[in-house]
Amino acid sequence: MIGQLTEENIAAMGVASRALFVATIFLAGVTAGGAMLTAQYFGANDLKGVTRSTALTWVISSIAALLPLGMFHFYGDTIIGLSTNSEPIIALGQQYLKISGWSLFAVAFSASIAAGFRSMHQAALGTWFSGLGIMLNVVFNWILIFGHLGFPSLGLKGAAIATVLSSLLEVTAIYLFLHVKNHQLGFGRTELKQALQLKHIRPFLSLSIPTTANFLAWAGGLFTYTAIMGQTGELGLVALSVITPIEAFSLSFLTGVANASAVVVGNQLGANRPHLAYAQAKGFTVIAIGVTLCVSIALWFLQSTILDQFTALSEDARQMAEQFYLILCFGILLRSLPTLMVVGVLRAGGDVKFCLYQDLGTQWLFGIPLAAIGALVFGFSPPVVFAMFFLETLFKWGACLYRFKSQKWMNHLIKEEENK
Repeated sequence: MIGQLTEENIAAMGVASRALFVATIFLAGVTAGGAMLTAQYFGANDLKGVTRSTALTWVISSIAALLPLGMFHFYGDTIIGLSTNSEPIIALGQQYLKISGWSLFAVAFSASIAAGFRSMHQAALGTWFSGLGIMLNVVFNWILIFGHLGFPSLGLKGAAIATVLSSLLEVTAIYLFLHVKNHQLGFGRTELKQALQLKHIRPFLSLSIPTTANFLAWAGGLFTYTAIMGQTGELGLVALSVITPIEAFSLSFLTGVANASAVVVGNQLGANRPHLAYAQAKGFTVIAIGVTLCVSIALWFLQSTILDQFTALSEDARQMAEQFYLILCFGILLRSLPTLMVVGVLRAGGDVKFCLYQDLGTQWLFGIPLAAIGALVFGFSPPVVFAMFFLETLFKWGACLYRFKSQKWMNHLIKEEENK
């Protein structure tokens, strides 16, 4: 919908959504620590542990949401300014961040509950509520961006308001469902008091801190890539802003497989069946590569249909977006195995430090410096710089395969917590 406004709106949305994505991934890192424990609690048939872990995940992720919200409110212009010098783009992006940042509290709750649903093999519930939030977001966007049903036309500001409203309604729906159905994840004061004991907080933080650092470093790297692209010119930034939501959508299939592998493998490790966990992890590897290949092929044939939705693009911007799009079709294949391993399999066994060191090394020591040199020193064209964004995945393939075969990532986290 923003793609039907102006190229400045598209660029502002692209940069601001990257910043909001970093914040969302930051919270995802916090909830991932709880998800690891919850999956193994469920595998060990400890339902009280499942409820307690979910409650603790919500509390800590809600506190963590204060950090990005404060940064968006006080330093929103500085954040957008890292990618562009255009004052109109900075003003639009800052306004979007200040409003949409409030949705992070809703993200903290829904992500915590969704992690619990997945761990209990009830992922369909999370999907239904997420679908409800997306549907509401689309409707509110249509009303507030373009000014339908008697509302004023607010453009990008309307998109930010729509994000907050839809996320609040999604949280309300989840809360009512949990308590009306008396669901296992419907925690109350008693579970919160138990969860906030030091003996439970300590193992949670031992998993969440490195995982959050890992997620934050990775997402921060993505924003840095956006800033690097901004140095190639406004045209490259517009093209990247067009490709970003397409890339996110295409990778959602792979991320879904990775999250499923984290639950299944985590359940087997929690039940102390490491050999079965290893065998199933191999199966998920084949599935992930196959799914990503199918998505890549589908994207290839749908190029015109998808890009035609961005009616505000100039002829030059459209041509560059087409080049970015074709590069993406190959790039997402390179991300298949590393994403499965880092997001799913290795993390299911609590191998969070390896995931952190690998992402820090491949992204910040190889991928980002090479892309920056290409853009700032050699002055490569935006499509070439975009292709360089995928170089880091080449290093990750070797590291992930080596770690997986070593089987050192398989840990029984429940037993470790009890010993503490």
